[in-house]
Amino acid sequence: MSFIKDAISIFKKRELAFKESYKETENVYTFRFEKENDVTWKAGQHGLFSISHKKIKNGTRPISVASAPTEDIVQLTLGISDTPSEFKKAMLELKPGMKVSMSGPVGSFYLTDEGPSVLIAGGIGITPFRSMLKQIEAEGNGVGKEIHLLYMDSKGSFVFKDELDEIAKNTSIIVNYFDTRNDLHQEITTLSSLYQNNGKYYIAGPKSMVESISAHLQRNAISKKSIKKDVFFGY
Repeated sequence: MSFIKDAISIFKKRELAFKESYKETENVYTFRFEKENDVTWKAGQHGLFSISHKKIKNGTRPISVASAPTEDIVQLTLGISDTPSEFKKAMLELKPGMKVSMSGPVGSFYLTDEGPSVLIAGGIGITPFRSMLKQIEAEGNGVGKEIHLLYMDSKGSFVFKDELDEIAKNTSIIVNYFDTRNDLHQEITTLSSLYQNNGKYYIAGPKSMVESISAHLQRNAISKKSIKKDVFFGY
């Protein structure tokens, strides 16, 4: 059913007008676009975004929407190195009023109301979780929910940290930060022992990190159906 919804949704293409961009941390940039009334998504989903102001190879990329559906903008946050891809170079060249197109939204990476949720982010994989937590905060139903965000960044550059800490202060959501894989694994072991398969485990980040965490959960007797994965590929 999710595949059918995605197949239908992918034909919905909209033009988004660029508003502004800014640097979040070293090599991480946020891009904000105007949000038309008919543009919506489930917090955590991604869209297919296409460059239109210049012709480049592979001009369409899947990108998680970092803003919540209740916010009045479409926000994308990308890791951009000193030697960026053509796509990311083109993103950096955007000027106010220029357009990109968005197809979708697509994907089943969003929260359900079934039991506790453990959200595990690696680096720029924090973007879908920002959307989820901002949505929960906006809806005012974050009190009483058992939601843990485990955010790992080996460089200690935690994007959105101020926002996440503010959300944690206003809700019952617990946010923890890690700069080593061992510390992260220990916390995952603690929570998976507590919630077992009554919980849902969401992992977003680079492929190696996502697969490693998924394997760690399964070694702790967490079934595959309790794990949702969102892999971020470099481009």
